[in-house]
Amino acid sequence: MSAESNSHAMPSVEDAQPVGHEGIRIDISEKPALSGGSPLALFVLLGLLAILGGSIALFIAQVILLEADPSASPVLMILSIIAFVLSLILFSSITIVQPGQTSVRQFFGSYIGTIRRTGLVLVPPLTGGTKVSVKVHNFETNELKVNDLDGNPINIAAIIVWQVADTARAVYAVEEYEQFVKTQSEAALRHVATTHPYDEPGPGETSLRGGTDIVSRELAHEVAERVAMAGVEIVEVRISSLAYAPEIAQAMLQRQQAGAIISAREQIVEGAVTMVEQALTRLENEDIVLLDEERKAQMVSNLLVVLCSEQRTTPVINAGSLYS
Repeated sequence: MSAESNSHAMPSVEDAQPVGHEGIRIDISEKPALSGGSPLALFVLLGLLAILGGSIALFIAQVILLEADPSASPVLMILSIIAFVLSLILFSSITIVQPGQTSVRQFFGSYIGTIRRTGLVLVPPLTGGTKVSVKVHNFETNELKVNDLDGNPINIAAIIVWQVADTARAVYAVEEYEQFVKTQSEAALRHVATTHPYDEPGPGETSLRGGTDIVSRELAHEVAERVAMAGVEIVEVRISSLAYAPEIAQAMLQRQQAGAIISAREQIVEGAVTMVEQALTRLENEDIVLLDEERKAQMVSNLLVVLCSEQRTTPVINAGSLYS
């Protein structure tokens, strides 16, 4: 792969180096958390339920025994209370992770890993979890009013398709990563729109209207660079709305119509000249009629009028001679 192609490669989440507001680098990335699968979690859950039920039953039995014999030892009551409290604490090690979701675990404020396995999962006790969706998201930016490369005001919007790739960065590197993606996407869209003309590009330029695919790829690359620090990957970006701003739309429409008319007239004239040339050549080659220069000029004039006229022409039959 050439160096030029590498320069246009989509930046990955691993390449991002998030930096705090005061220049403090946020060195955090996703890592797997210690966890157990559904069979083990179910076994532990049933065991905890059994311990919880047994401790409650033992506590009630001890209370009845103490009422009957106040001199009895309360050791079993204490043990039942301890077992009850421990079982409640261990219940925090059981969690459910739905498909398309992850659980970012932290222990007293410290990140310990991310759980990506789904179903009933056994996790370290006394840990908290933050659910982060790894499904593919998409949204359409607001219709932004910006100036293109030529300074013409335009309205533009884009559809952004994205997905969380690094859950740790999404939770800890930025504040509200979904809003962060939306804001950075609109900022990138504004920047890209100002680097291209809406139409009629110059040499080496790409227009927004004529090079939509190229502009979309460029926009996807810039959005990916901006949101990589949040652990987000860009799947696809497409321009969804593109038009001149209302205040100049009519003037630009007239300019486009004028350009289309000129292009059509050029094609008509080119075709007419070709047809006249073929007619004169055939008349001469087949000796149908001998034409001097004046008659050729008159025929060329008549044929061009007939072929280039926008309305039906009315022929005038000349019964006399061209010469006086």
